[in-house]
Amino acid sequence: MSTATIKTAKGDMTVEFFDTDAPLTVANFCKLAKSGFYDGLTFHRVLPNFVIQGGCPKGTGTGGPGWTIKCETSGGNQRHDRGVLSMAHAGKDTGGSQFFVCHSREGTAHLDRAHTCFGKVTKGVEVVDKIKAGDKIVSIEVQD
Repeated sequence: MSTATIKTAKGDMTVEFFDTDAPLTVANFCKLAKSGFYDGLTFHRVLPNFVIQGGCPKGTGTGGPGWTIKCETSGGNQRHDRGVLSMAHAGKDTGGSQFFVCHSREGTAHLDRAHTCFGKVTKGVEVVDKIKAGDKIVSIEVQD
């Protein structure tokens, strides 16, 4: 199982990826992270009891990497819960670089099988609660 560390000024979050259940999404995220794509981008959308969202190069929620990927919602681990990392999109098969981390199951259960869950924060989940809109992603370090 591959992992990554999402580094922020509010602390680090260690993520374990769902390599088997969402291999294309994991590979896309890791490719972007390894290239430095996420470095310095903001969490542009932060909604208490819902999600923190980042990965938009425009900082507005309207940008992406220049390509889209297919949703992978039919496998296992497709349950949005506290600390779950999921791909944001503007409709089925339109995700690219924007991702979100869930605050709770209560606020995100309706996203199950609509957005691809591709990992979960296993260490530093309390950082999710500290992130405010505009906080930056310092870097994302992938450990293969």
